[in-house]
Amino acid sequence: MEVFHSRSVAPTRRVALGYLDLPADPAPGFGGLLLGGVVAAHMPSLDPELFDDLHRLTLQLEQGQRIPQPRLRHRLQTDRIGLLRSVHRLVCEGEELTFEIDDKGSPAQHILAAVYAAGRLPLGPRTPVMLTVRRAMRWAGPLDNRLIAYLSGLSRDHQWSAQARADPLRWALGVLGLADGTNGSARPGRRAIQRRFRQLLREAHPDHGGDATGAALRISELAEARRVLLAG
Repeated sequence: MEVFHSRSVAPTRRVALGYLDLPADPAPGFGGLLLGGVVAAHMPSLDPELFDDLHRLTLQLEQGQRIPQPRLRHRLQTDRIGLLRSVHRLVCEGEELTFEIDDKGSPAQHILAAVYAAGRLPLGPRTPVMLTVRRAMRWAGPLDNRLIAYLSGLSRDHQWSAQARADPLRWALGVLGLADGTNGSARPGRRAIQRRFRQLLREAHPDHGGDATGAALRISELAEARRVLLAG
């Protein structure tokens, strides 16, 4: 995610979006996680007087409304001449996801850029990604795997795979073996989810022939997959 912004001491406050690589379908995707990470990284330093306007802006962009300028005391523009360049990345190495957040500029500039970038997403993933952004606005803590799990809606007490964090619904369907092959992101009914969970739980238990070494991890994944599917 490339952001262009005025210097902190500049008399005019401006923000422009540059190159964006934000895969977010199915949402939140790695793009949604990156936007959430940018917001979470800068929220602790944002002027509290701007919180209400920020929340309104996320709702307006989610609905595709025309956005009057300025917002959060900054003006969005397309011209990048004279602006500083910052780059934010979400890096995946194996199953490890890490944020690389540039620290130039002011918090409002980067939060605005992330929210405007979410507003540019297609209608399908836009709403869940904007929900991820609003979730990030409430985060208080380091930018680690707990934040990524939190943004994905997963339990924070487990080391989830990169796939689970980028697409919790598809991951949960796969864990419970409920993807039908034609629409991998379709959510089954509550009764089907519970029935499949109980079946796999019995199979995973060591008393019924399950692997004793991996039983705890398998049961934890089954329980989390059920929670993800029943939460929506």
